[in-house]
Amino acid sequence: MFSADEDELYRRAVAAYYRIAARDGYGAVQHSERRSGYERYNGLDYVVLRNNSQPLAVYRVRNDGVLRRLKRWPC
Repeated sequence: MFSADEDELYRRAVAAYYRIAARDGYGAVQHSERRSGYERYNGLDYVVLRNNSQPLAVYRVRNDGVLRRLKRWPC
């Protein structure tokens, strides 16, 4: 499972995903808790929200703990 810090980042990413969907007026697709989570790729940290078929949102975790939403998964 996640560490406490990773779990907090995951919760913040989920909240941001739904908040942005509500603000922009589109229906957010339900993410899969089992397939989503904190990941490390090429030495960088990310929170990836996925449903069963595709990534829904990718957030880069900056060094200061701020989440930045990316347009696509960087791999």
